[in-house]
Amino acid sequence: MKVSLSWLKNYIPVDYDADDLSARLTMAGLEVDAVEPLFGHLDTVVVGRVVERKQHPNADKLSCCQVDVGGDEPLSIVCGAPNVRQDMMVACATVGTVMPSGMKIKKSKLRGEPSQGMLCSAAELKLASDADGIMDLDVDAAPGTPIKDALDLHDTVVEIDLTPNRPDCLSLIGVAREIGAFKRPGDTVTKPDVELNADTIGKGEMGDQKIEDFAKVTLEDPELCPRYAAGMLFDVKVGPSPAWLQQRLEAVGLAPINNVVDITNFVMMETGQPLHAFDYDNLADGHIIVKAAGAGVEFTTLDSKSHKMEEDALMICDAERPVAIAGVMGGENSEISDTTTRVLVESAYFNPVSVRRTAKRTGIATDASHRFERGVDPEGPVYALKRALALMADLCEATLAPEIIDEYPKAFEPVTVNLTSKALNIRLGTDFSDEEIAEILKSVEFGVDITAPGEMVVCVPTFRVDVTRPEDLSEEVARLWGYNKIETSYPLVRAQGKPVAPQILARKSVRTILNGFGFFEAINYNFIHRESCDRLNLTEGDARRQVVDILNPISEQMAVLRTSLIPGLLETMKRNTAQQMDSLQLFEIGKTFFPTTKDELPKEVEMVSGLICGNRADQTWYSKKEALDFYDLKGAVQGLLDGLGIDGAQYALIQDDSHPFLEAGHAATVCVGDTCIGVLGKVDSDALANYGLKQDAFVFDLELSALMALSPETFTAHGLPRFPAISRDITLVVDAGVEVAEIHALMDKRFGKEALLEEIYLFDLYQGKPLPEGKKSLSFRLVYRSESKTLTEKNIRKIHDRISSTLLDGFNAVLPE
Repeated sequence: MKVSLSWLKNYIPVDYDADDLSARLTMAGLEVDAVEPLFGHLDTVVVGRVVERKQHPNADKLSCCQVDVGGDEPLSIVCGAPNVRQDMMVACATVGTVMPSGMKIKKSKLRGEPSQGMLCSAAELKLASDADGIMDLDVDAAPGTPIKDALDLHDTVVEIDLTPNRPDCLSLIGVAREIGAFKRPGDTVTKPDVELNADTIGKGEMGDQKIEDFAKVTLEDPELCPRYAAGMLFDVKVGPSPAWLQQRLEAVGLAPINNVVDITNFVMMETGQPLHAFDYDNLADGHIIVKAAGAGVEFTTLDSKSHKMEEDALMICDAERPVAIAGVMGGENSEISDTTTRVLVESAYFNPVSVRRTAKRTGIATDASHRFERGVDPEGPVYALKRALALMADLCEATLAPEIIDEYPKAFEPVTVNLTSKALNIRLGTDFSDEEIAEILKSVEFGVDITAPGEMVVCVPTFRVDVTRPEDLSEEVARLWGYNKIETSYPLVRAQGKPVAPQILARKSVRTILNGFGFFEAINYNFIHRESCDRLNLTEGDARRQVVDILNPISEQMAVLRTSLIPGLLETMKRNTAQQMDSLQLFEIGKTFFPTTKDELPKEVEMVSGLICGNRADQTWYSKKEALDFYDLKGAVQGLLDGLGIDGAQYALIQDDSHPFLEAGHAATVCVGDTCIGVLGKVDSDALANYGLKQDAFVFDLELSALMALSPETFTAHGLPRFPAISRDITLVVDAGVEVAEIHALMDKRFGKEALLEEIYLFDLYQGKPLPEGKKSLSFRLVYRSESKTLTEKNIRKIHDRISSTLLDGFNAVLPE
């Protein structure tokens, strides 16, 4: 919104410095983007007097003039204007002037005669549209006086970046109203008088007839057009607008067209109410019908572009055809022309949503649609109409109809808001009294009725479409008082903090442990491709295949909620291996989602999953390149359980297809007691191929809530052992199908509570000759320690023999030969 300060002074005294005014407006919520002097290009244009004028010796249409510009000698200037004459007061652009067109005035010769400047027309100086001849100044200023001083052309344009919720400030009067709230003596808004001149009413062609004898308005859809006002003028003389009106419009970025159209634009910028003028003689039967376009309507707008209208687009029609797109743009078939003598002026209130929808569909953005789609004052059409009619009667020498048409089936009910000073002060951190709040709100024309101490009813003015609730009124008080005046206060923060949620602590513990094992955390979207679970080869009955659809997916890659973290990790592996990052150790903590009943939210299960692939380390001169395998993954899982204080984990080999994305025989379930907490294993080659992967990968998938339930709240710490340990080995030859976990389980069950047995671990495995086929050799190391003495061979011989016998009997094992 561009605001001319000289124009603004017609409604309120503005003796602020431009920068001061900009700062005040910005603090009031109307951010100023730019401040620009309007007539800066006239700094080197001065008043001149033509001392002598004679015919150019080498050109019939040129004159050689001697022009007094206040210097010691007159300037020789060649001029082509037909109206130049001796003793004429002119506007002279001196050497060095840069014209609005970009041309720079230099000393030159025109047809052999010297020229030391340029005598300017109003159009060349962008002061009016008149380009027929040079300006004939009617001023008493002495030659050499700057043209800005002689014509009082001192003006500044302030450009305000308005937010969509402040359509009331899309007008000069609206901005003046805000300035009036700055609380300075005399800062009251004066709106132009719209009383029509009795000498211009009901004369000439109209005689004693009424406006209803010429025009009629029908609202077929009052919801989309609640109010439509119209007035008529006769004997209109269409022509260029006076210079002052053209300058007003150009100052705010509007191009002058003719006096009728310029007045509608002038009043729109003045009041914020868009208007439209129709050539009455192009309206069939003088009948205005406001209705939806209907099917198959094509309409040509004022810019000569054809638009295929949607059926629900609101149109202004005459008795036969559409003549305007309501609130957006008029039609070519009823525009004002030089031959127009009778004018019908429209001033209406249109539904903002309807205008916004139509403007977007047609791709038309106008100053009118910009205001209508944000919401104009429903009580403003009649005032703006009368203002325009009065100006047209004056500037177009027209005759007015004595009355206007105002179709307003259902009057707009102003919004009232109940406000308490206590709630407002708590919200703002202030201590305003009821009277202070009322005074602030009244400064911008809110009606305030204090009904009881601390309570008031506020009537919102109809032009403030953005205020509907107490919070909006609090904002009004804050911005008008000044945000910078509100003292800074801080909330009371209690010293005692709230305990951290267990889920957060669990995630932090898991993250810390896995980071310590060299894993990097991956963070993937909760949304995955619809086929992601199918790529894991899950069966129809598997719950992980029953996905929850996203109603409005961003893309096909994010169409459903994930039921497993594994697809995301495999996609991450694919992206990394494509960048030649073949060795990865990744984990992710996140939620999975499973459908429930139709009207309920999906069930959420938080998981922790990991993936490893590639090599343990890069090949160097001191180490070989060794591939990561199942046991690296199992070690990481066991380390995670140990770090969380979870004992007694059992790993059961998976031999069936219950987990189709894992390779049978190279996968295991992880259980603690009767609780199964997840699975781990090698990813099946078919599943890898579905993701476009060829490299082996190993994954684990654990339920975080199960880990939280099994992890102890406190950990027991033990001092360093005081006495040395003794270790003994035992080697067994067993069937190849016997799992080491079974042997561990038996030893834990039978001897785990023995005071002297501290640790058991497998340190060697052998298969092959000379062992029989189907056999393997397992070597275990058993560590014994006493808390009260140093052990001797005698102390451990019996228990070691018992363990050996139990293992030999329990697994049909033999000692190696």
